[in-house]
Amino acid sequence: MKLRAVATAIGVAASVVLIAGSPAHAQAGPKQRYDHKDPYKAGCASTSRVVETAKLKSPMREEWGTVSLMWSRKCQTNWIKVKTSAKVTGTINLYTQDRRSDSFSFKKGNRGVHWGDMLWANDMCAWGSVTVQQNGGRGGQYATGSTGMDAACN
Repeated sequence: MKLRAVATAIGVAASVVLIAGSPAHAQAGPKQRYDHKDPYKAGCASTSRVVETAKLKSPMREEWGTVSLMWSRKCQTNWIKVKTSAKVTGTINLYTQDRRSDSFSFKKGNRGVHWGDMLWANDMCAWGSVTVQQNGGRGGQYATGSTGMDAACN
């Protein structure tokens, strides 16, 4: 009898843990199901619009392109898109107010149009930055641009 009571108590405790854990996991899933996914492959880009833009500039203040913070109404996600030279490589970073982030590195090509993966950001601030370089960044051949946290959160 004592053995059966212990087994039952363990079984009940395990059930409580599973039941308590399930709703929290299910709740987070739908909101962030597009996190770290390509907006074009996921079908989110079809309802997108530009929220904010910034220039990519070298240390010598030369313009190398445009950085855009994108928003998808359908998926409630943001991502960063950059238009620059097809001869550069770079890194796209996206940040959200709740401290999530995504980083995406791109290679030369694609006619200089590149984008990072998405993060769910409904009713919160999101912003991003891009760093590009040509010839390995030697001799000041790099540029940066950011949509900026201040502008996105005001």
